[in-house]
Amino acid sequence: MEDGWPLVKKRENLWIRAGMIQAVRQYFIDRGYLEVETPNRIPAPAPEYHIDAVPTGDWFLHPSPELCMKRLLAAGYPAIFQICKCFRCGERGGLHLPEFTLLEWYRTGIDYRQLMEECEELLRHVAGKLGLGHMIPYGRDHIRLDGSWERVSVKEAFARYAPCSLEEALSGNRFDEILVTHVEPRLGRSCPTFLYNYPLSLGALARAHPPDPSVAERFELYLAGMELANAFSELTDEGEQRRRFAQEECLRRQAGKVPYPTPEPFLSTLAHLPDSAGIALGLDRLAMVLTGASAIDDVVTFTPEAL
Repeated sequence: MEDGWPLVKKRENLWIRAGMIQAVRQYFIDRGYLEVETPNRIPAPAPEYHIDAVPTGDWFLHPSPELCMKRLLAAGYPAIFQICKCFRCGERGGLHLPEFTLLEWYRTGIDYRQLMEECEELLRHVAGKLGLGHMIPYGRDHIRLDGSWERVSVKEAFARYAPCSLEEALSGNRFDEILVTHVEPRLGRSCPTFLYNYPLSLGALARAHPPDPSVAERFELYLAGMELANAFSELTDEGEQRRRFAQEECLRRQAGKVPYPTPEPFLSTLAHLPDSAGIALGLDRLAMVLTGASAIDDVVTFTPEAL
C-alpha cells in the first residue's frame, strides 16, 4: 500500500475532476456542439517559437489539436469541441506536465469577445454542477463567478502592474519575463480576468484587430494568477499565415530547435475557413482551481516520475 499511497490521497480530487469533465462535455452537447477526435500523431505542428512538439519517428505528437480542428471548421462543421491529451517537450513544474489534457472548442460566426461570454457560461455551469455555486475558494483568494468578469488589455495591464511600459518590454525582449513576474500574479484574484489584445507579434494564429491592427484579437483567461485558457479570433488569410509561420520557423532554426515541415493541408484550407473563434483551456489547471490543489500533480492520476 505504501507505493499506492499517493494515489489514495488523490481520490477526492479525481472524483471532482471526473465530475468536471462530465459537466464540460454536457455543456457543449446541450448547445449543439459536435464532439470530435483528431489524431494525436501529426506530420507538421504549427511552428511556434515557445512550444516544442515531441518527435515520434518522422512525425510529432500534437501540442494542440488546433490545426486539424480548423480544417473541420473549413469543411463546414460550425461548432466543435474536443477533450484530448496533448504533448510538449520540456514542460514540467507545479503548473506544467509534458502530457496534459486540453479542452478546445471552435465556433463559426463569432469573435474573441463572444468567446469570452462562452467561457463565463462554461465555468459557471461546471461550478454549479459541482455544487460550488458562484464562489470558488483557492488559497487566499475567493473568486466570484457571478457578476462582471474583469477585462483588461495587455497594454493597460502593463501600465498598472509592470515596472516598464509594454513598448519597453517588447523592445527589450522582456515581455514574457515581466508578464510572468509582475502581471500574471495580479490577475484573476477576486474574479476571473480576461487579458486581451496582445501585440500582433504574439498572436501567431490570431486575426489582427481592425480598429488597431498592431494588436491581435487574442485573450488569455486567468484565475488566481494562473493562466487557464488561450483564445483567438481566427486568422483566415493564407498569405499572412504563411508569412507568420515562416517567421516563427526562422526563429526556431536560429535557436537550434528541431525544424518543422510546413503544414500545407492546414494552410491550403484557410481560404475556406469562415470567420470564427477558438480556444484551448487547460483542464488540469481548471481541476486545480476547483479542488484547491496547489500543484498539478495532485489532480492527475500519474505524473511522469511515478511511472
